[in-house]
Amino acid sequence: MAVSPARSIAFEILLRVEREDSYATELLHSVVKLSSRDHGLATELVMGVLRWQSLLDQGLAIASSQKIARLDDEVRTALRLGLYQLQFLSRVPARAAIFESVELVKAARKRSAASFVNAVLRAISKTLPEDALASIKTAPDLITLAQNAAHPTWLVERWIQRYGLETARTICIHDQTVPDTAVVIHDIDVHDVAVHDADAEAGLAAAGVQLAPGALLRSARRVLAGDVAAMPAYKAGRMFIQDEASQLVALLVGRGENLLDCCAAPGGKTASLAWRNPHAKIVATELHPHRARLLRNLHPLTNVQVVVADARRLPFSSPGRFDRVLADVPCSGTGTLARNPEIKWRLKADDLYDLHLRQVAILKSALAHLAVGGRLVYSTCSLEREENEAVVEAALDGAKQFKVIDLNREMERLRLGNELCWKDIDSLLTGPYLRTIPGVHPCGGFFAAMIERG
Repeated sequence: MAVSPARSIAFEILLRVEREDSYATELLHSVVKLSSRDHGLATELVMGVLRWQSLLDQGLAIASSQKIARLDDEVRTALRLGLYQLQFLSRVPARAAIFESVELVKAARKRSAASFVNAVLRAISKTLPEDALASIKTAPDLITLAQNAAHPTWLVERWIQRYGLETARTICIHDQTVPDTAVVIHDIDVHDVAVHDADAEAGLAAAGVQLAPGALLRSARRVLAGDVAAMPAYKAGRMFIQDEASQLVALLVGRGENLLDCCAAPGGKTASLAWRNPHAKIVATELHPHRARLLRNLHPLTNVQVVVADARRLPFSSPGRFDRVLADVPCSGTGTLARNPEIKWRLKADDLYDLHLRQVAILKSALAHLAVGGRLVYSTCSLEREENEAVVEAALDGAKQFKVIDLNREMERLRLGNELCWKDIDSLLTGPYLRTIPGVHPCGGFFAAMIERG
């Protein structure tokens, strides 16, 4: 009997994530040969295994006569898939989860391991552990919390030191839960509390898509049901899947005549800048040519010029050209682990130093092209100080022509302008900076600083 399409695709994606450092979300988005139902199951399997990977391996190690790390990738992946279904998907019969994991190793030409996979999963199925989320909520200390929440200990330790045990616990619970999907739509008036006007709402309903108002921003929408990626507006580049905090960062950039968007791909913030500044000249830079091509294909971005360039060495001959700049820099992504769980298994503490140096270089380069009186927004989706406050401090050290703008005033401006619907503005701020925390706020963990040139 053939393996189900959803499990087969999930198996292939997990292998690529492990071997090629690929991103699961991108691989899942590229799958076109699955039905909507199968795609949903494949997504749940891939993301579930990645979220709970270390906890799954702990369970497998107890029942296995071999060290999990020494198993062939195909065997280890099939075991993780099987155990995830046994432990987390109550609607999947145990016999089906075990059978299909055995068939996966056979199909992967690891037939000799079939009996081993069968024996390990059958043994585990008789002694499944307690509810995983409940064990996070009751973990009394760092070691237990990191273990129960399937997070690296060094990362949880940093969060406890910075945010305290209970907030670190909240972050971990958020990371282990399927996050809400937020979208931004650029072709309709979304400032009203109503979800859509009658025509747009009818079109969404006909496609099986249900949206609700944003929790942070009035211009955001949350997906309750349906596949927005199949919507014409999404395919045409008028609708983007974008975290609400990411949308907020784009709003902070404001309006100008000449805008620069550094590190612009995949283009969600670029599209927001273009939509809100239809008469401005916008330059979007991207280091990788293939990602730059994707940017050029976005619609409608007729006022955007895409330039392939390293943001650390921007190729503009005239300094001080841009009155608004967005430096949304490459970062560790520790604020987005709910959506990108593979990051936590790749990231090392030493990586933060290298990222810091790169981010400082990008920020300094971008600041050199900021006009007098202009404003730059520096942002990351990281929870780590080295990538946030420390970058701003290092880039501005000795540069007296620049000053950090307190974002409290800007957030109040957005509230009065009917953009921000989150009432507790103070909770979104750390000093003069924007700081959202997963689980505490209805979004991922983002940081933003606003810098003005005097």
